[in-house]
Parts: sequence; structure tokens; C-alpha cells
Amino acid sequence: MPIRILIVDDHAVVRQGLKMFLATDRDLEVISEAANGQEALMRAAELKPDVVLMDLLMPIMDGITAIGQLRKQHPETEVIALTSVLEDASVTGAVRAGAIGYLLKDTEADELIRAIKAAASGQVQLSPKAAERLMREIRTPDSPEKLTEREVDVLRLLAAGRANKEIANQLVIGETTVKTHVSNIMMKLGVSSRTQAALYAVKVGLVPRDVFDQL
Repeated sequence: MPIRILIVDDHAVVRQGLKMFLATDRDLEVISEAANGQEALMRAAELKPDVVLMDLLMPIMDGITAIGQLRKQHPETEVIALTSVLEDASVTGAVRAGAIGYLLKDTEADELIRAIKAAASGQVQLSPKAAERLMREIRTPDSPEKLTEREVDVLRLLAAGRANKEIANQLVIGETTVKTHVSNIMMKLGVSSRTQAALYAVKVGLVPRDVFDQL
């Protein structure tokens, strides 16, 4: 089954360009598009995409607001912020809202395709510049609820860029069990995205600080 994608951008030319080069990969299928966050929520409710490519600066409803609502309503749908904006408030806002990735529109086509496939597998995707800002700006909880030993194992692998299937194989557990652990980790840490959980792992020393440079 191809990865089903919803493109959200207020510029028709951008949407058309994305559709054209994503169509070159048989593992990807653009199922719909939207011109603003409000339309994106309607399309997501109707079509249940696997991955949403979300612009941030749009009329009617901006991307950050849409990401937050979409993640609450459809937690199985992953969101990549795809934008030309690299301001600290935009990066942190998108990740806090629940985006699994943050990429700039000057990202090469093959890199974007890899990022979409990785996000569909639950793998954090950040441009190095975005990761740099997140490490400086994101605040992790001071006293999170204690994680179990297995949850720490899952968090360490998640932060190291492993997809759900890879984590499952390495820990010899089911992929559904991995997803349950990830949900529990996010709840205990009080975060809304895998990206925030990964940042916490970096800050407390579970993985090297340069881990995002490898993504």
C-alpha cells in the first residue's frame, strides 16, 4: 500500500509542484490537497491520510493551529511542517503542536521523499537548522513521571532516528507494542509529539546531542 499524502499550502503552484515530483515515486500517493488549515482538517477527517505536508503561513487557519487540531483528532496521521519560515517561534510552535518533522521548502526532492517515508514509519525528521533552534528553545519537563526500563529503551531508539518497525525488531517486540510505549512515553513526559520526546532524550543524555545531524 502506498503512503497516502495530503498537501496543505495556500499557493496552488507549490501544491502542483509537490504533486508532480511525489508522483514519480510509486510508494507515495497524493490523495488530496488543501489551501488552508481549515480545509486540511476537513480533508483529513474524510480521507485519513498517512502523512500531511503542512505549510505554516496560510489564511483562515494557520498551519500550527491546524497541526494541533489534526494531531488531536487523528493521532495516527503524522505531520511534516514544510515551510520557508525558520523563525524560532514557528519551529517550536509546530513541534509543540505535534509535527513529527520540520523541513524547509528548499529541501531537495529526494530528501523530502525520504522524509515522508520515514515520517510514515514514525521516524523524527528535522532539518539541521530546525534541530539547532529546537535544542535551544524547547523546554522539557523538569520532573516527568518516571519511565519504565522498556520505555527508556524505546525512547533511546526513537531519538536515535529509528522507525517503529526497527525499534520492534531490535527490542523483539510487536510494532503495536512500540506504538503503545511511545504513547505512554509522550503522556508521562507531557509532550504532544515524538519530536519533543526525542529532544528530551537528548537533553537528559540518553542519546548524543548531535543525533539530529544524522537525520
